[in-house]
Amino acid sequence: MLISSTFQPVQAAPLPPPEGEILLRVTGNIEYPNVDGELQLDLDQLMTLSPHVIETATPWTEGVGRFEGPLFRAVLEAAGAEGERVRVTSLNEYEIEIPWSDLHDYDVILAVMRDGEPIAVRDLGPVLVLYPFDERPELLNETIRHRSVWHVGTVDVQ
Repeated sequence: MLISSTFQPVQAAPLPPPEGEILLRVTGNIEYPNVDGELQLDLDQLMTLSPHVIETATPWTEGVGRFEGPLFRAVLEAAGAEGERVRVTSLNEYEIEIPWSDLHDYDVILAVMRDGEPIAVRDLGPVLVLYPFDERPELLNETIRHRSVWHVGTVDVQ
């Protein structure tokens, strides 16, 4: 299967600046910034971008949770992103690169809700890169666990 390194934008113009607390910044090679050269998104904006639900257990939480948030690829589409990988940085400055192929091959979400409530910082939030672990058990490996970043603050398109 041929995987394109370009996401086709889903809009003709940038999203408006966020009105609520900024939960995520998308930087780097993007066509549709909304504030100072980056795409800044609040909870409401994130939940309007291809909302998706994953019901799964994770290596970091007890039991099966109902996680909600946009598909990661939809956020990149909204940014007009183009690149080969994304560098995800957490609020505590942990960084990892995620290849574009992961975002095409799996329904990876940027989880912002768990069991109907916003994910608090103390509970891995406010944004969590989440792979569909129960649906795809082969994803329960060290490489994917490292890509499942908690406390996400910035996604840099490279």
